[in-house]
Amino acid sequence: MTTDTSTRIALPGGEMLAWSDLTGRRLPGGGPLAALAARVTPAGARVLLAGPHDPELVDRLAHADVTCLLRSWPDGSALAEDRPVRVVVGGPGGLPADETFDVVIAAAGLDAVESVEGTPVGWDGLLRRLAAVLAPGGTLLLRLDNPVGLTRMVDTAPWYAGRDDADWAVGGALDAGRPANLEQARDRLAGAGLRPGGCFAAYPEPAAPTALVDAGALAARPGSGLLDAVLHGACAPGHGDRPVLQDPARLAVDALHAGLGTALAPGWLVLAHRAAPAVPAVGDPPNPAGTEAGAARPAPAEPGGLPVLWVQTGPPGIGVVEVTAAADGWRWRVPGPVAAATEAPFATRAAAWRDPAVLAGAVPEGRLLRTVLLDACLRRDLAALRRLLRGYAAWLDAHADDAGRLTGATALASLDNVVLADGGACTARDATGAPPAFAVLDPSWRASDPWPVDVTLARGLWRFAAALATGGYAHPWSSTLDVAGLTVVLAGTAGRDLDRATVTAAVDAEVAVTAALRGLDNADRVALADELRAVEPTAPPTGLDSHQQLREAWLRQKAELTRVTALLRWTEELLTSRERALRRAEATINLLSGSLSYRVGRLAITPARLAKRGARAAKRRAKDALAPRRDEQEQQ
Repeated sequence: MTTDTSTRIALPGGEMLAWSDLTGRRLPGGGPLAALAARVTPAGARVLLAGPHDPELVDRLAHADVTCLLRSWPDGSALAEDRPVRVVVGGPGGLPADETFDVVIAAAGLDAVESVEGTPVGWDGLLRRLAAVLAPGGTLLLRLDNPVGLTRMVDTAPWYAGRDDADWAVGGALDAGRPANLEQARDRLAGAGLRPGGCFAAYPEPAAPTALVDAGALAARPGSGLLDAVLHGACAPGHGDRPVLQDPARLAVDALHAGLGTALAPGWLVLAHRAAPAVPAVGDPPNPAGTEAGAARPAPAEPGGLPVLWVQTGPPGIGVVEVTAAADGWRWRVPGPVAAATEAPFATRAAAWRDPAVLAGAVPEGRLLRTVLLDACLRRDLAALRRLLRGYAAWLDAHADDAGRLTGATALASLDNVVLADGGACTARDATGAPPAFAVLDPSWRASDPWPVDVTLARGLWRFAAALATGGYAHPWSSTLDVAGLTVVLAGTAGRDLDRATVTAAVDAEVAVTAALRGLDNADRVALADELRAVEPTAPPTGLDSHQQLREAWLRQKAELTRVTALLRWTEELLTSRERALRRAEATINLLSGSLSYRVGRLAITPARLAKRGARAAKRRAKDALAPRRDEQEQQ
C-alpha cells in the first residue's frame, strides 16, 4: 500500500512491543462469529473492536467505521498496513474519554484487552471502561469463557497449568474478580449500567466457534435433531488435532439432551445494550422495532430478530448457514446472494456436490435417527431396531426410480442426516402401527450420479456399525463381529440380504463422499481410504485421540485376546488329548504284537498267506501261457 499508515495508529502508551495475540485458529470468512458481528452492526455505525480479532472479521465490518483497540504493536501495525482502519495500541487506557461508539465488540474476551505494560484494572474495570465508551442505545458483544465448559472437561492438560505467553492471565472459577457463569455475567453487565440481551453458546471452541446456538433454543429443544447434528458435527473434528480425555461430540450431545447445552458450552457470546434517552434527539432516524427510543443509530432487532443458529459448513462449503425462527418453525437461510450451482465435467466430477439454493425451506423437526437407534441399541430393544431399520429401508425404496437407484439428497441420506419426523415416538410398543416418517435434515448435499439403493443403505448402516463398534456402545449382537459383519447383521434386521461385496462398495462410496465434503486431494483421499478400510472393532474411532475411547479399545482388545487365548488353549488341549489317545493305541498295538497269541496267530496265518500268494502267481502264469493259443485259434 502507498497510503501512510502511521497516521492511523495511535500509541497512547502501554503498548506491548514483542507480543502477538493472533496465533490461534482462523475460519474462512471469520466464521459464525463474524456473521454475528456483522448482523449487530448497522451500516455506518461507529464500531470499537476491543482486543485481537480475526482480520477477516474486520473485513466483514467494511460497512462501518471501525476502530481497533489492541495491546500488541506487531498486530496493530500489520492490521493498519493491510486494512483502512484506525488502530489504538496500548490497552483500554488509550481510549479517548470524549469518544463513544455505537457498537463495542470484545469477542476475544476482556483478558486480551488489558496490557501488561499498563496499570491493571481487572475484569470489572475493563467492563466499566468499555461501557463508558458505549453510546446511548449502543450494543456490546462480549465473549465469556466457561470455566467448567466442555473444552476444559475434555482437555488433557489442566487449565491452571499453562506456561505459554497467552496464559499469563489465568481465568477460572477460583477468580472472584470475574464472572464464572452466565448469571454472574448478567449481574456484572447490569452493574455496569448495561441491559443484558441475548446469548449464544459457542461450540467447539470459544475463540473460533464453528457453531453459535441461541441459549434459549438449546433449553427449549433438547431433542432437536438439527441441534443434535450441529453440535456433533462441530465437536467431532474440533479436537482432532490434539488428544482429549473423552469424545467431545458425545459429551456435547449428551449435554444437549440433558438440557445443559448452554451450561456446558465452551463459551458464550453475550449481547448487552446501553439505555437510550427517553426523548429522541432532533434529527435521529426513526426508532426501529425492538430498540429503546432515541437510539443514536439504528440497531438490529435483538434477540428476536437474530437467527437461532449460525453454523460453519466447511470447505468446499457456502460459508455460514443460518437458521431463523418463523411462525411455522425453523427455516434454513443462506445469507447473501445464492448463485446457481453448476456441476463439474464428468472427468473431474466429485461424488457429491452442494446446491445452496435448496437451503431456503423449513427445517424438518424430529429426533436424529442415529440417536434413536443408539438409544434402542443400549436398551437392547430389537423390536424397535427392526421397525426403525425396516422403515428406513422402505423409505429409501420409496424414493428410488424404476431401476432401483437413488438420486439427489436421498442418495446421501445416512442415519446422521435423517430425522424421525414423529419425534422418535415410534417404537415396538407403538399401538398405532403407523410406519415411521423420515426426512432429510440437510438436503443441500447431493450425489453426482445415481446410486443403487443397496449401496446407500449399506453406507448408512456401515457408518452406524463403525460408530457402534469403535465407540464401545453396547448392542444386542455378538461382540466378535467385525464392522462389515455387523453391517450385514443390521441389514438383516432391516429385512435386506446384503453381502460383503456390497459393504465394500459402500465403504468406497463413503470415501468418495467424505473426500468431496472435505475437499481432499488425491493423497489425502488415499490415506482416508486406507483408514476407513482398516476400521476394526478393537480400534478407537477414526480421527479421535481420546483417552476414554483408547481405554475402551484396549478393553475390547483385551477381551478379544482373552477369547483367542481361550480358543487356542482349548485347541491345544484337544490336540493333546488326541495325541495321548494315539499314543495309547500305539502302545496297545505294540503290546499285542509281542504276546504269545499274536505270535501263534501269525504262524497260523503265514502259510495261508503264502499259499494264497502262490495260487495267484500260478493262475497268472497259466493265463499268460494260454493267451498265445487263443490268439492263434482266433486267426485261423
